[in-house]
Order: sequence, then C-alpha cells, then structure tokens
Amino acid sequence: MPEQHVLQAALSSGLSATEGIHNKKTNGVDPSFDGLAIAIPQDFVPNASSRVIFKGKHSNVEMPYLSWGAWSWGDKATWHWSPEELPALKEAWKMVVEAGQGWIDTAQAYGSGESERIIGDLIKGLPRNSYQIQTKWYVVPDNATNLFSPSKAPAKMLRESLDRMGIDQIDSYLVHGPIHVSSIKQVAKGLAECVESGMTKTVGVANYSEEDMIHMADELSKYGIPLATNQCEFSILRRLPETSDLLRACRERGIHFQSYSSLAQGRLSGKYDAENEPPKSYRFSSYPMKDLEPTLAVLKSIAARREKPVSAVALNYNICKGILPVVGIRKSKQAKDNLAALGWRLTNDEIKELDGVSLEGKATKLWQQG
Repeated sequence: MPEQHVLQAALSSGLSATEGIHNKKTNGVDPSFDGLAIAIPQDFVPNASSRVIFKGKHSNVEMPYLSWGAWSWGDKATWHWSPEELPALKEAWKMVVEAGQGWIDTAQAYGSGESERIIGDLIKGLPRNSYQIQTKWYVVPDNATNLFSPSKAPAKMLRESLDRMGIDQIDSYLVHGPIHVSSIKQVAKGLAECVESGMTKTVGVANYSEEDMIHMADELSKYGIPLATNQCEFSILRRLPETSDLLRACRERGIHFQSYSSLAQGRLSGKYDAENEPPKSYRFSSYPMKDLEPTLAVLKSIAARREKPVSAVALNYNICKGILPVVGIRKSKQAKDNLAALGWRLTNDEIKELDGVSLEGKATKLWQQG
C-alpha cells in the first residue's frame, strides 16, 4: 500500500488522538495552569527577518519562524490533491520566498514521495540560501529497508528523498514518529550517518515524548551531534506539549519545538463551522465544530480587534509560546493570511483569553507521544 494511504489508514485507526479507539470529547486545560510561564518576553516580536538557530555538528542552520507544511502537495489520500492546483501553489510559494519565509516541511510519506518531487520543481533555479528544506524518515515497518536494515534505513531513504528533490543536502532531517522497529540507539547511528555523509545539516524527531526525546539527544551526543528539534501537534486545541512540560524540557535543552497541525487542519482558520465541517480525512484535533464554538468566538473576536486574519491570530498564539508553527499552504490567500502572523504579538491578556477556551488534547501510545 502506498505510504500516503498507510498514513491515512493508520490515523483513522487511532494514531491520531481523536480518531479510532479514542473519543472526541473535548477536555479543557486546568484554569490554574500558568499559560504565560513558557511565553517569550513581551518585548520580543518575531518578524519576517527573525531567525532561530538549528544546531548541527558541522554547521548550524538559520530558520524562519514559519514553515510551510507540504503534506497536501501531491497527497490524494488525506488532502485530495489535484495536479491542477500546482499553478496556485507556485504563486503562493513565490509570495513566501519573496517574504523571506522559504522553509518547507515535508516527509517521505506525503503523497508517497510526490510532495518531495513537487518541492524539487518549486526550488529549481532558486538561490540555495533562499529556502530551507526539512523532510522526515518514513518509519513505518512495512518495507524491507526498515525491517532488515534498521540502522541503514534513515540514510538509504534520505538518498531517495534527495533524488526526488534534485538536491544534494537538506537542512533538517526528522524521525517522523516513535514507532520504528529499530532502537533509539540504532536510529541515532543512522542519523549520524546522514550528517557525516553531508546529506543533512541537522537532525530532529517528531511526535516524541520527553523521555524518548532526551534518550535520542543522549545517543546523538555520542556522535557529537545535537538534537535540533522535536515536532508535535500543538495549537489552541492541543496544548498537551505545554501542560506536560515537554515545551519546558525543549527550552531547557536548546531543542526547538515545532508545531504541526497549527491550525488544527483548518479548524482554526475561520473556514469551517458547525454547518461546514472539515473533510473526515482531516484527523488531527477532529472535534465536532459545534464543540469548538466557544474557542472560535474568542479567536474571531481578537482577530476583529486586531484587524488580522483568524489564522494569523492562531499562529501568533503558538509563536508567543516560543513555538515554530508549521502551517499548510496551497494558494496565495492562505500564504498572505498566514504571513500576517509575523511582526506583531498578542498581549498577555489576549493569551490568557485564548488559554481560557483552549483544549489540552490527548496523547497516543503508537504515534502522538509528545
């Protein structure tokens, strides 16, 4: 079965914390929890020129605060992609590159490799310093490489990714999830090969718990390689990485935390409501929209006061928590709205407003451990 269909089937079965065996009952955050404890200083306002440093062994990488999630590019199983969308995507890509925000987040599973092929088309002819590429090792044990060559699998599959994109090196390579059959020690060895061969500058993980994240960081340190990042689902509808202290652990260790599903697959963009539900294949934070009305009411109120798009407010919330949001784009309107998250920041009172209607969310043993 192609990787994109494996991913969609697995999410529907319970890899997502709101699907399969898991219920869709919302759970709010304890009102006594201090949501400002992890916030960046009030006088710091990330803008289009702001950068964070992903630490590598041989070289570091400067990353923007926003990255563009490429899951939908070429992916029919979840996002119902059509090749006719490519011209609109190219316009959106031109807009974000001109804004200095050329960081793309993709994965080997996205579109069963088609996302990476599309990226190769988008970056062709561009100066190498105008974009940053991050992809993820497809960890699902449904192929001979992952089953029988566990420590070699990350490097072998990264070479295939590079071929699809037509480049020699990426900026960051992540382990897509914690369900690899190989041990963390073996995975660290495989990631070290990727760094030492020059195929990636930095490495990270996704969906890792605090315990496994620290274990991976310790194993990588034996090769002199820092763990640059951990990417997990985080939004106003899933603050679990914050309430579980995963964000704090990242901050203390210099590991950048990235959020995927930063708009809860469109639920926080203002596009959907109780009369217009998202597609059933959008399985992260997939609560009924009627249950999200109190959250959306506050979000829209702040957006109106600030004269900002709803999506920009939701993304700015993540940024204020010290998080680097990954957000999908397929057209220029989405790019423009999401870019509006930069250059301003919510007040502490506004953060508290949103904290008050936020959800904690849940973890899963198979995938969403972080």
